[in-house]
Amino acid sequence: MRVSLKAVVVFAVVAMLAWLAGSTQARITGSAHDFSGQTWNVSGEICLPCHTPHGANISVVDSPLWNHAVTVATFQVYQSSTINATDIGQPSGRSKLCLSCHDGTVALDSYGGRTGTRFISGADLIGTDLRNDHPISFTYNDALAVADRGLFPPSTKASGLGGTVQANLLFANKMECSSCHDVHNTAGIASLLRKSNAGSALCLTCHDK
Repeated sequence: MRVSLKAVVVFAVVAMLAWLAGSTQARITGSAHDFSGQTWNVSGEICLPCHTPHGANISVVDSPLWNHAVTVATFQVYQSSTINATDIGQPSGRSKLCLSCHDGTVALDSYGGRTGTRFISGADLIGTDLRNDHPISFTYNDALAVADRGLFPPSTKASGLGGTVQANLLFANKMECSSCHDVHNTAGIASLLRKSNAGSALCLTCHDK
């Protein structure tokens, strides 16, 4: 029996995607983002509340196969007379996706085109007032490091994750929620951190103190 090259390629792609999905699921299982056991997740799938293979929401830049409703809230953003970043505005990119649950204006079960009723609460509720949180969605580059004099240059500073801060922790050269937090719990560290903050190690990856 002859098998076409197209069939072989399709099979290989499907196998690779299945392997990647299984690998990610193994890390996220049991983490704070494992919603498979929630009563509102009728499918019991881990990935579905955030991702979909078809008909994804592409309204936000860098939104990987996004399946969840996106917040339209206006946020009070971080302000300080001592910060040198000049482009701190409304959350964007991956941070906006995080806030699409954590701001409390969009229900956890608002995904797949449905409007949900289960809202985040407790310590996980960040809200729309971000003035007392670490600034996000601003450009962190070597010029900012020079101007600030308390930051490492991201293009050369090692992240501790195999590359530089710029390569491993920034997204389009911006500091986002996922610069510090890994939604898929890859490292298996409390609070979904990208790396341990023992001795303020995560903070000191960027801050030269």
